[in-house]
Amino acid sequence: MKSMSLENVRIQLGSAVILPDVSFDVKAGECFGLVGESGSGKSTVLRCIALLFSNWSGDIKIDGKSIREMAPFERCSTIQMVFQDPYGSLHPRHSVRTTLSEPLKIHKLDNHQERMEQAMIEVGLPVEFLDRYPHQLSGGQRQRVAIARALILNPDILLLDEPTSALDVSVQAEILNLLVRLREEKGFTYIIVSHDLAVVDHMCDRFAVMQQGNIVEVLPRSAIPSNDATAPYAKELIEASLVYERNL
Repeated sequence: MKSMSLENVRIQLGSAVILPDVSFDVKAGECFGLVGESGSGKSTVLRCIALLFSNWSGDIKIDGKSIREMAPFERCSTIQMVFQDPYGSLHPRHSVRTTLSEPLKIHKLDNHQERMEQAMIEVGLPVEFLDRYPHQLSGGQRQRVAIARALILNPDILLLDEPTSALDVSVQAEILNLLVRLREEKGFTYIIVSHDLAVVDHMCDRFAVMQQGNIVEVLPRSAIPSNDATAPYAKELIEASLVYERNL
């Protein structure tokens, strides 16, 4: 288990400020959520952590060590990301075997077959699916492969960018329960982006509410049912979710 901290992470393009000084801490083994309206900067934060965006200032630390000071192999074996779209995040011409073996080859790890089979078992897929291609899998199965790819290097931190929003409702709960089980078994630290407070309530210990790139409030999961937020936008967001849930 490893902790993470963001200290004044900022992105400015010309006169446009995309992220204005985002700061928060995530405890080792915690599931921390980022919620807010579309365009509030949630996924941008994840991409900064993963260094998919590099034009940010400030600092991001894992157990006190800046990610900019980590060698690429160390960083990639510590942090992995699961993307929103299981259709776009897997190469259509690569088999599951190729998808899972590539990171093993890059990191010069041994026992490829054993590691791939173990990853498939951990995400609840038959080992025989190693020789299937993405078009031969359902959306939920593709997302399980994406999770297996993230697991294959045994990371400490998983970044989850709307991991169920592109899936059928019937499959969403299966993937969320899989993620909960993996965290319990392996002690992962999660940072999950979601627009759905029901997902946050199911997964997270704490969550940050974002608006226009700013974190307006950080709350415990227990604040959702009784809407204990104090920031006006956070209170409005939670109330809207509660009303929606009551009307289902």
